[in-house]
Amino acid sequence: MRGRCYPTGDLSSIIGLGSARSARHDLAGGVRRTLAGSFLAALEPLEGHGMRQVGMLDLRREFELFRDEVRRTTLEVLDSQQFIGGPAVTELEDALRQRVGVRCAVAVSNGSDALLCTLMALGIGPGDEVIVPAFTFFATAGAVARVGATPVFVDIDPRTFNLHPERTAAAMTARTKAIMPVHLYGQCADMDALNALGRQHGVPVIEDACQALGATYRDRPAGALGTAACISFYPTKNLGGFGEGGMIFTDDEELGRIARQLRNHGESQRYVHERVGGNFRLDTLKAAILLVKLRFWDEFTRRRRHNAARYDELLRETPVTPPYVAPPCQAVYHQYTILADRRDELQAFLKEAGIGTVVYYPVPLHLQRCFAALGYRPGSLPATEEACRRVLSIPCHPMLEDEDLQYVAGTIARFYGQQRAGARDAVCSTRKA
Repeated sequence: MRGRCYPTGDLSSIIGLGSARSARHDLAGGVRRTLAGSFLAALEPLEGHGMRQVGMLDLRREFELFRDEVRRTTLEVLDSQQFIGGPAVTELEDALRQRVGVRCAVAVSNGSDALLCTLMALGIGPGDEVIVPAFTFFATAGAVARVGATPVFVDIDPRTFNLHPERTAAAMTARTKAIMPVHLYGQCADMDALNALGRQHGVPVIEDACQALGATYRDRPAGALGTAACISFYPTKNLGGFGEGGMIFTDDEELGRIARQLRNHGESQRYVHERVGGNFRLDTLKAAILLVKLRFWDEFTRRRRHNAARYDELLRETPVTPPYVAPPCQAVYHQYTILADRRDELQAFLKEAGIGTVVYYPVPLHLQRCFAALGYRPGSLPATEEACRRVLSIPCHPMLEDEDLQYVAGTIARFYGQQRAGARDAVCSTRKA
């Protein structure tokens, strides 16, 4: 079989080029049977001309799996004219609440607002401190700053990239009002140790699980491991929507009640406001489409894990360090992130070969200009800063074929092989001279 080819194009986007080929399938049958047939159709190699391209995502090809059902669902919402607070919102909350195993699920406008709304519901504000990692997306610390509290940046475990419990303990003060670990790249933080700290100091632990829906820690799902948890349905997430979206999980029913009020301007009944909230609502149409995608989520997760295990094998003899998964954890590989020497050169080499990559994250939060007043300097968080210099995320999405995985891994091996050959040639030339 010929290798898969796409038309050449701009790889600067994290969304990979997709197929125009239709993947028709019968949605009336069982989910596993439907998915099996759909994947076979959607993963057929494309014949064409130009360089092989492997994007970080292939949302167009994903869409072929559920195009018809999304269209039907969209028309149902349009016919109902219930665009805000329609039944799909409650149905999505119930479905994920049961999957995660918590008492309360509150659908909100996006993952950033889920973090903000949770902090507001906990009463965190000016004069308070919240411990966060510096190696994460901006929204984690941004939400803390938006409620008027101070983010206290703590270094990471250099293997898992997650909040380091011992350094977290050292950063606790009388002003600490919450610990907010991030389950980065789809692997849970060390929740036993962090929850123990929370209990010791009497502060809540808020999971930023925006990248980790479906991950587990000691066989318990992300989202059910702390006082509250926040997830994102941003289109690139493992359960990605058609636009922005998020959700808050908690077993604390009073906290859930307050969060539900806050998402609608603090309203307890029509035009009666107990507190000042915001417009954090999730649209009915977005919820309805997420319910369609939810049927594919388990299979997408299975494929991501399969791809990650395959990369582990293929990259074993290369100089890069594959992701480390701590023994209590089962990751969902929102990103498959390697540690690489000469990272920027490798990234350029992969781009030249038609392979999309992204650096998550090149600038740590403690060195962002907007947090300069907090007084952090280069060298303050060495493990974080080293990760920013060396991490590189490579394609691991569920639409990849084994040929794609071999091509990516082989190109990485070729880069380091050329580097070693160049070094040997330089040594020989020096000796001859």
